[in-house]
Amino acid sequence: MGEPQAAISVRDVTHNYRRSRTSLLRPGPSIHALHGVSFEVQPGERFGIVGESGCGKSTLLRILAGLEQPTSGSVVIDGADISRLPERKLRFLRERLQLVFQDPMSSLDPRMRVRDIIAEPLVAQGIGGREERVNELLSAVGLQPDAANRFPHQFSGGQRQRISIARALAPRPQILVADEPVSALDVSVRAQVLNLITDLVQELSLTLVFVSHDLSVVQHVCDRVAVMRDGQIVETGATREVYENPQHPYTRRLVSAVPNLRRALTGTSAAELAAATVGAIAERSTRAVLP
Repeated sequence: MGEPQAAISVRDVTHNYRRSRTSLLRPGPSIHALHGVSFEVQPGERFGIVGESGCGKSTLLRILAGLEQPTSGSVVIDGADISRLPERKLRFLRERLQLVFQDPMSSLDPRMRVRDIIAEPLVAQGIGGREERVNELLSAVGLQPDAANRFPHQFSGGQRQRISIARALAPRPQILVADEPVSALDVSVRAQVLNLITDLVQELSLTLVFVSHDLSVVQHVCDRVAVMRDGQIVETGATREVYENPQHPYTRRLVSAVPNLRRALTGTSAAELAAATVGAIAERSTRAVLP
């Protein structure tokens, strides 16, 4: 028997953008967003992509979701090459792969009730049993049944992201792609949402692609990680190995930048530590009273 088929296979993907022209005689300059990106994600794996803003993470996700086409290279999802397929032939991809976006407030229609938001992909794909599925998903993400009748603005940021996760899970996808799903949330609820994603991925046997600029978040969620810089993957490996023994200089810089209590306390005077603590408490208190 051969090796199992990868859930996602990306081979030598490049993507170029063309900026608006500034001259009638010359085309706009070309921006190289991705340079020969290659990786595979196995079924059931939790794969992280980490890098600074502007490194090409979001462009790569749009290509994985079939929202953009690569300039060159191939993207194969569950054995089907989606690299050059038109939108009308991507229905199978919408059934297999769903996205959770960064900012739940901007990704949820404020005019729709929660039941309609969660049922939206079911309506688009002509799937029945919507009311039962909505109630099932609300329970799965830790929301009460009466949430179905409310609007997004009536929820906290963490609750809105739970609604986004429920919507993504509605058509029973095999692959869940999460684009910075906790970066817009308050620190106090990030761990709750991360634990929810981890539990649901395990319970539903999903393949997860988790994108973040935060190394500590990826370390908490993912089995394997790829580090991106300037449109290229500079290092890939098991998450623990990459964090404990980074090979690329850029990865080493990222790891050294992760907040570490012991490192923070070393070489810090008591006065400096007290000042930093008071400042952090004051900032948190100020946020609490702001509208």
